[in-house]
Amino acid sequence: MSREIIAILRGLPPEDAIAVTNGLLEAGITRIEVPLNSPRPFESIEKMILHASDQALIGAGTVLDTVAVQRLKDIGAQMVVSPDCNPDVIAATKAAGMLSYPGVLTPTEAFSALRAGADGLKFFPAFKLAVDGFTALKAVLPQDTKTYAVGGVGPGNFAEWKAAGITGFGIGTSLYKPGQSAKEVAANARALVKAYDEVAL
Repeated sequence: MSREIIAILRGLPPEDAIAVTNGLLEAGITRIEVPLNSPRPFESIEKMILHASDQALIGAGTVLDTVAVQRLKDIGAQMVVSPDCNPDVIAATKAAGMLSYPGVLTPTEAFSALRAGADGLKFFPAFKLAVDGFTALKAVLPQDTKTYAVGGVGPGNFAEWKAAGITGFGIGTSLYKPGQSAKEVAANARALVKAYDEVAL
């Protein structure tokens, strides 16, 4: 089962990249992003790709420009996640053969992202939009649009977001905080997967 959970490893140092990746995979999380405002992020991402690209979808978050997109292509990244909707970044990502998940919050941003070729929409910060706001917005989106709630989402509200029709979730601090051991991250991941499976199956 490929769970629609994207692990957001903000602050991950390269030294911990392999061990944390193994912990996530063992728990059943196979979509992993390292935000580019982490320490030496390209080094972490490249290590993870070399180690587990056949088992996981690995890429970067907080991607703000096309220069970063090219660098990610060069190291074999598979997805690009951004906090904003930048059509140039989306177009460059798709031209490079990677999946594009831009951040949106309004109908204008959502449709701009889709027109630019986005593979899915990252609703960020989701807690500001809230479930009722997402429900209203989803009503006008193409039915097959993949949607992800990021920011203020977790096991406590998985059920209501899934009931509203969200595709999946991006999980950050409740999964990983800088300084946590791979063992702690794996335990967090197992708890998240259990909660996700209870509402997704």
